Amino acid sequence: MSRIGNKLITLPKGVDFQLKENQVTVKGPKGELFLELRPEVSLEVSEGQVKVLRRDDSKPCRAFHGMTRALLNNMVEGVSKGFERILEIVGVGYRAQMQGNKLVLNLGYSHPIEVEPPQGIEFATDGPTKIFVRGIDKQVVGQTAANIRGFRPPEPYKGKGVRYAGEYIIRKAGKAGA
Repeated sequence: MSRIGNKLITLPKGVDFQLKENQVTVKGPKGELFLELRPEVSLEVSEGQVKVLRRDDSKPCRAFHGMTRALLNNMVEGVSKGFERILEIVGVGYRAQMQGNKLVLNLGYSHPIEVEPPQGIEFATDGPTKIFVRGIDKQVVGQTAANIRGFRPPEPYKGKGVRYAGEYIIRKAGKAGA
């Protein structure tokens, strides 16, 4: 009994949900997303709600049931509200700035790092230490934020580096002096 898979997906106003064969198209005010459905699941669309059904109770079908519902819900939320990840930069001389639509990071290396936004992603900065990654596809937003964090992950001694907003860094004690 999948709790997530059995939940209904409510379609907000302004979101158009279309199902053609095994292709789902979700259009909204922020954009358009596509999903290829697995043969283990099917959809039932009625009056502003979508229900995900599974073929049988085998283990793969149960797994795809919840996953498909979560993906479709993220698509509906993405085209209506969008997704955002916030990154913070900590460290003396570490900073971020925008050059056109590119993000330029100075993270203590001998060269600045230029990050080109992937299709459907938009960068913004709020001062030199805060980066916003915005888009309609939750997976691409999260992966782009993880790639930026990967240029200088937070280190455990002073906490310097790029971290997610609200991320707690476990700190280590330094050398024990004699």
